[in-house]
Parts: sequence; structure tokens; C-alpha cells
Amino acid sequence: MASPDTLFDLSGKVACVTGASSGLGRQAAHVLAEAGAKVVGVARRGAALESLCDELGSVAVGVSGDVADRGKLPELVDAIKSPFGAPDILVHAAGLNTREPADTVTDTGWDATLAVNLSAPFFLSQALIGAMKEKGWGRIVNFASLQTTRAFPGGIAYGATKGGIGQLTRAMAEAWSPHGITANAIGPGFFPTELTQAVFDDADRAARNAAQTCVGRNGEMDDIDGPILFLCSDASRYVTGQVLMVDGGFTAK
Repeated sequence: MASPDTLFDLSGKVACVTGASSGLGRQAAHVLAEAGAKVVGVARRGAALESLCDELGSVAVGVSGDVADRGKLPELVDAIKSPFGAPDILVHAAGLNTREPADTVTDTGWDATLAVNLSAPFFLSQALIGAMKEKGWGRIVNFASLQTTRAFPGGIAYGATKGGIGQLTRAMAEAWSPHGITANAIGPGFFPTELTQAVFDDADRAARNAAQTCVGRNGEMDDIDGPILFLCSDASRYVTGQVLMVDGGFTAK
């Protein structure tokens, strides 16, 4: 029987976290590094990545790149592999929400949302899965949402991608779990990140969201730590194809 320390120990593992410059992606990078993993953070904002690496030290490297630019995917993959080797753990935290109402959704907004939220997690995983197969061990964690199962105003494009993430996660598990690779998703509730800034700027709306949860509050950044570590470690070795809602019970009511 494995000890708790062994179950959650990521020493010797390499993790790639997209959207690592801010929000839950940045939080995930911290958690994985503290658990012993070497971390490659990917984001478009180089300065924010530099500050992350300053916080984490020599175990972290930042790669500036756009996960939605499929034409440059081979270059991005090479840059991800370069510092520590091919990643064992892949956390897809990059996200985009244009908040365009259904009647006025633009081609540009729709395409950009799908490219970042749905296409990038698949094609980046596909490009990196080979090394995980060779090792017989891998962890993929996608980011779902309350909108994986709920419809919110101004969220038709975002919600479509997050509904897709639920099915993508199950399909990844079907394809790759026979090779020792688990694929799961985290569905955050309302956390104070850049992506939800508009929500938290409205105090009444934030209070209503808190009241909708079972625990009576919105998420705090370290509420994501345990779920991330669980899904990225041996503790979850028999868990795959699942969406774990980390929402204080929002979707239970």
C-alpha cells in the first residue's frame, strides 16, 4: 500500500501548464512545483511568465507562445520539450471568454474561443502523447466549467467549448488510458481570476453566485490545489474520463 507522501509526490515528473501566466493556471504551476515536478509554463505574456519563474526558481521555465496558433504548434512543442524533456503531465488552463450575446456572436469571437478552449487542448495533447505512451504513464487535466452543463447569459461560444471539453475528456480517456495515461477535467466554480473579473466587479452578482453554492462562498485560489494535485499524481491512477466540479456545490443546487 502506497503512503500518502508517495501518492502525491511528483518528484521526477515534468509538467506543462498552459495559461500559466495568471489565474488558475498560475496556481496549478505553483502546486505542481511544490509537489516536486519541474514545470514548463506556457502563455502569451512573457513578462508574467518571467515573474512566475522568479517565484518558482530553477524548477520552472516559461515558454511564450499562443496555443491557438496551430501553424506554430511544432515550434511550441519543441520549446516545451527543450528544458526538461517531454512532459509527463499536461494541464490545459488557457482560456478565453468573449461574453458575446447569442444574437451578436461574431465569426472572430466564435473561432478564437474554439481555438483556445477546445482545439488547443486536443492538438497539443496529441502532439505530446507519444512520450507518455512510451513511459506508460501520463496525466492530462483539462479545464471544464460550470458552463459544461449550465447555460449562462453571453456564454454561448464559451459554453459550447466547455461542453465539448467534457466529451473531449471522455474521448481522450477512451483513446489513451490503455497506455497508462489518465485524462480528467476540473470544472471550477467562480474563482477571482482575470477571466471572471467582470463577475467579481459586480458585488451583487458575486454575492448571488456565492449564495448559489452549498458552502456559501465563492472559490479561493488555493481551493484548486488539492484537486489539481490529485488528478496529476498517482493518487488518481484509477480515475479517468471524469469531470471533477470544484464549485462549492454550485451545480448540486
